[in-house]
Amino acid sequence: MIPGTRLGPYEIVGPLGVGGMGEVYRARDTKLHRDVAIKVLPEAFAPDPERLSRFEREAQSLAALNHPNIAQVFGVIEQPPALAMELVEGEDLSQRIVRGPIPLAEALPIARQIADALDAAHERGIVHRDLKPANIKVREDGTVKVLDFGLAKAVTDYDRNSPTFTSPAMTGMGVILGTAAYMSPEQAKGKTVDKRADIWAFGVVLYEMLAGRTAFAGESMTEVLGAVVLKDPDWTLLPPATPSRVRDLLRRCLEKDPKRRLRDIADAAYELNAVDGPAAPQPIASTRRVWIVGGLCLLLGAALASLVAVGLGSSTTEGGRPPQRFAVSGLSTLLFDPFQALTLRPDGGALAFRGRGVDGVERIYLRDFASLEVRALAGTEGGRMPFFSPDGEWIAFFSGNSLKRVPLGGGPAQTIAPAAGPAGGTWLDDARSCSSRIQPPAFSAFRQPEAPCRRC
Repeated sequence: MIPGTRLGPYEIVGPLGVGGMGEVYRARDTKLHRDVAIKVLPEAFAPDPERLSRFEREAQSLAALNHPNIAQVFGVIEQPPALAMELVEGEDLSQRIVRGPIPLAEALPIARQIADALDAAHERGIVHRDLKPANIKVREDGTVKVLDFGLAKAVTDYDRNSPTFTSPAMTGMGVILGTAAYMSPEQAKGKTVDKRADIWAFGVVLYEMLAGRTAFAGESMTEVLGAVVLKDPDWTLLPPATPSRVRDLLRRCLEKDPKRRLRDIADAAYELNAVDGPAAPQPIASTRRVWIVGGLCLLLGAALASLVAVGLGSSTTEGGRPPQRFAVSGLSTLLFDPFQALTLRPDGGALAFRGRGVDGVERIYLRDFASLEVRALAGTEGGRMPFFSPDGEWIAFFSGNSLKRVPLGGGPAQTIAPAAGPAGGTWLDDARSCSSRIQPPAFSAFRQPEAPCRRC
C-alpha cells in the first residue's frame, strides 16, 4: 500500500514491517488526529474464509484486553481486512538485545511489565503463544508494550526471518505454533499448550535480556528445536551479580516438564517485585570443584552461625549443655546448590538442604552429624526450601506448587496443601500453635499476602 491510501478514516503514511499474519503500516487517523498502526491481511489471503476467521479472532482477543502494557485495538476495517491498533514508538527488545546484555536495573522493570501483561491476558483465558523480544516494545519513558496477542493462532505461513511454524489444523494435538527459539518443549513437540507455554517464553526472554544471547540456539531450526527439547541454558552466561531469587525463577520458568514449571505468571511478577537489586558479584563456577568448595563454606557458615546464635546470651544452651562448634564435610559426591537455604534439625544433630546430584536431579539431602554419609531423601525430587518438624522426624518442603512432607525414617512423600510461589516455611509445635491437639502438627507456609495460610 502506497502512502496516501485511505482505509476508512485512516490514511497510510508508510510501511512498518511484514510478518506471517500480515503487513503493518503507519497511518494517520484523520478524525481523531493521531497516528496508528494498521495491520492489513495480505491480499492473496483475503479470499480465504478460514484465514479471515483467524484474523477476526485475533481482533476479538486483542479488543478484550485493556491493560497499560498491552497494545490496544482501536477498530476493525472490513475492506481490505485490517486492524487499527495503537502505534507504539520505540525499539523492540530484539533491537535492544543486539547491543548486548541489558543491565539488571533495566531488565527487571521490563520483565515485571511483561509479566503483568501476560497475567492480564491469562486472567481472560488468552494465551499469547508467540512471546519473543520482537513482539515486545519499550518506549522512551520505559513503558513496555506486548504486541500481537492471538498471532500464533492465526499465522499460517513460515517467515524465514522470523521462523514461525504451523500446520493446516490450528487447534489440538500435532500443531507447532510459535517462533522456534522461544517455543516451550510441548510446543516444539506439537502438543496442546496452555498458559505455561507463555511462562516458558517469558523465562527465555528474561534469560536473553540478562545474558545478551538466546537460551537455545542452533544453525538450523531442527537444531534449535532439539536444544529446546533436550538441552538446558548455559547458566554461567548470566551476570555474576544476578540475584539468587532471579536465578531460581528462571529455573522454574524453564522446567521442560510443564507439570513442574511455574504455574502462574503472577508468581513471577511477585518474585521480581521482591528483588531489591543486584546481588554481590559471584565468580562463575568453571568446574565442579569450585561449586563443592563454595557449598562447604556455606554449610559451615550457616551451621556455625545458627549454633553460635543460640549461645550468644550465655555460655550454655537451654538444656545446660555448652554450644557445639564443628565443621561439615562429606559433600564431594554432589553438586551443592548455594542459592537455597540450609536448615538445622531442632536438636542440632542434622542438616538438610537442596542439592543437585551427579544425575542432574535436584533433591533434598540430609547430612546427619552422627554419620559421614550425605543421604538423598527419596520422593523429594524437585524439592526446595526444606524445614524440619519439631520432633525432627519429618522434613517438609515445597515441590512445584505444593507443600509436602517426607519421614526421615523412610516412606513416601505426602502432599499437605497447595502453596504457589512459596518464600519459605516453618513447622510449628501444635501444642503451642493450635487450640486443639491434632495431627499432623501445624504448618505455616510463608506465601503471597493474598494467599491464605493453611496452618493445620
